[in-house]
Amino acid sequence: MTAAATRALPVASLVVENASEVLTMARPGLSGPRRRDDLREIGRIADGAVACADGDIVWVGPRSELAGAVTLPPDATRVDAEGGTVTPGFVDSHTHLIFGGSRHDEFERRILGQTYQEITAAGGGIRSSVRHTRAASEEELAEQGRARLDLILRHGTTTVECKSGYGLSTEHEMKQLRALERASRGHAVETVSTFLGAHEFPPEFDDDHDGYVDLLVNEMIPEVAESGLAEFADVFCEKGVYTPQQARRVLVAAAEQGLRPRLHADEFAPSGAAELAVELGALSADHLSAVSEAGVRALADSPTLGTVLPGTTFSCRIPGANARHLIDAGVALVVATDLNPGSCAVDSMGVILGLACIQLGMLPREALVAATINAAYSLDRADRIGSLEPGKQADLLVLGVPDHRCVPYRFGTNHVRTVVKRGRVVVS
Repeated sequence: MTAAATRALPVASLVVENASEVLTMARPGLSGPRRRDDLREIGRIADGAVACADGDIVWVGPRSELAGAVTLPPDATRVDAEGGTVTPGFVDSHTHLIFGGSRHDEFERRILGQTYQEITAAGGGIRSSVRHTRAASEEELAEQGRARLDLILRHGTTTVECKSGYGLSTEHEMKQLRALERASRGHAVETVSTFLGAHEFPPEFDDDHDGYVDLLVNEMIPEVAESGLAEFADVFCEKGVYTPQQARRVLVAAAEQGLRPRLHADEFAPSGAAELAVELGALSADHLSAVSEAGVRALADSPTLGTVLPGTTFSCRIPGANARHLIDAGVALVVATDLNPGSCAVDSMGVILGLACIQLGMLPREALVAATINAAYSLDRADRIGSLEPGKQADLLVLGVPDHRCVPYRFGTNHVRTVVKRGRVVVS
């Protein structure tokens, strides 16, 4: 090779090599969220390597081609994968990361047979977290949130969506959103903020649900939008919580203020929420454990992704989403944790991948695609994250297993050995 040709090669500042397999989640000629058989396309490169520079990926391919593809200066960081599996960083697209208190007492009550709805009727559930969150200071919430960011990073999550929804008043919803901004400031995990003031009805509006919707539309949404602290708005559309009509009013008002819609949809009973998500152009309809056939067809024929949350149905001991049917119907599927203080205290995407396979019948390949590139699409960030391709942000994991199928197979173990975020080793 001539000196001129050598100078033309990209200069890498970090290289990950000696991987048994690199899963790029890329497929030439394929754009948009993965559906049906395309959900199994993991872009596997045996004995692969990844080169990064200036926070981005500059080359991915077989290790045998690395030396001829990039220039490695003496001070470049070389990460030895030691025969492990390299994947994109996990994108957790549905969490409730900022909250006060704990609901471990409800865990025991569920084991004794109480349902989510019974616990809520007795003053537990979301309202319990509302009491604790209102009592906590912004500083306390930020400190606890940052500790959770530290934990999910060690488990391989490099981008996370975080909802408010435990304040249920303008003052305390804003406090939650500010706490998230403080917690994420300078942290390696990239956060995406969602306003979920319509998570429940606060006790002071027990007899005036429409009055609280008025408050959401006329006061809370404008203040959130003006603050710039949230990108999305969400509603818990479910029997006993927000009706489709109320959810539509909230999300239309939010969209008019620049907050893009997401939706908690059809968790316990078919409510038409999935269809509403499609109608409103929501990026994602989440839960879907009780979605109707009409809802499945609507999702399959639309750009709206369907997010399944197997940790929640497992923790609540209720039937999970029929992922196999959703995939076969053509829904672009996403898998997320739903990390929250009550119905799913799971912060590891590795555990969620195991549950997605064992409980919901997804193949390991499908679950990994759903937790990376499809999850990135559901947050409108697939142009930057979710796959290992030149030009994309260098967010990747080295997993201490020789085959990706070992991750859900041995889901009780944290297999994350190394985390790279924006081309920098942040967990080793």
